[in-house]
Amino acid sequence: MVFPEYRPRRMRQNETFRTLIRETSLSPGQLVYPLFVMPGKGKREEVPSMPGVYRLSVDQLKKEAKSCLDVGVRSVILFGLPEKKDPMGSGAHAQHGIVQKAIAELKNSVPEMTVITDVCLCEYTDHGHCGCLNGHDVDNDTTLELLARTALSHARAGADMVAPSDMMDGRVSEIRSTLDENDYHMIPIMSYAVKYASAFYGPFRDAADCAPQFGDRRSYQMDPANSREALREATLDVDEGADILMVKPAVAYLDIIRQLRDEFDLPIAAYHVSGEYAMIKAAAQKGWIDGDRVMAETLLSIRRAGADIILTYFAKDMAKLLRQ
Repeated sequence: MVFPEYRPRRMRQNETFRTLIRETSLSPGQLVYPLFVMPGKGKREEVPSMPGVYRLSVDQLKKEAKSCLDVGVRSVILFGLPEKKDPMGSGAHAQHGIVQKAIAELKNSVPEMTVITDVCLCEYTDHGHCGCLNGHDVDNDTTLELLARTALSHARAGADMVAPSDMMDGRVSEIRSTLDENDYHMIPIMSYAVKYASAFYGPFRDAADCAPQFGDRRSYQMDPANSREALREATLDVDEGADILMVKPAVAYLDIIRQLRDEFDLPIAAYHVSGEYAMIKAAAQKGWIDGDRVMAETLLSIRRAGADIILTYFAKDMAKLLRQ
């Protein structure tokens, strides 16, 4: 019998060898934990479709942020649930809005935490769309000013980074100009550059109470069938001043993450979204999969595809696992 000169199993035979040649790594510092903040005090409401994820009042949010730091997760992204909604989403840029309050409290109580803010109107409009309306159509250009005002209000409250997720054309340029004109030159923009009109967002819309009251978001979010368009979207955001490019969702779009990684030298982020999280949680609760191993393998695949940053509801769980 003739044996091959090279035996791949030689370097798999023990954990020391496997660790020595491991190509892809994951650390808590690369994870961003999404947090939902709501009005009130002492509130901690679990999202039914997202086990382990909670809507939190500001006092509870501070405790959650501190628990993130304890396991090495140093970045969070905030989503707000306002007391009132209106057609223009005015709560998004209110000086004393829910997210603005949360930013100030977090930076005061947990200053070492990097606070990123989602910039969009969907959580604040009574119709649930990501911009203001002209009839039943989202008015792109009128929405830009409101998004820029929202980003500026977050910067003034103390946010470390803003992340526009609306998918309006030109919003990165509008936000960058507004921040610069107000001396917030050093606030980075993490753009949801490639955000698909995905069926994986369902649980998030429960958590943030932001489902559209009519129609859908396919006129502004991307068609899941398109990949070349992703490069055009990302190129526009680079030209407009984005500092980080995000792909959303992550697992169903690993090919898109890889395309952006190969094409651009900016940091690439990927959002492991609510539906992707919920499916793993549900299958694990049924005993059909090993939840921790599938979580780790999934997040590692996002890194392997080329993401430098992963936004995930598993951030704390994964960080704890990495410490073991």
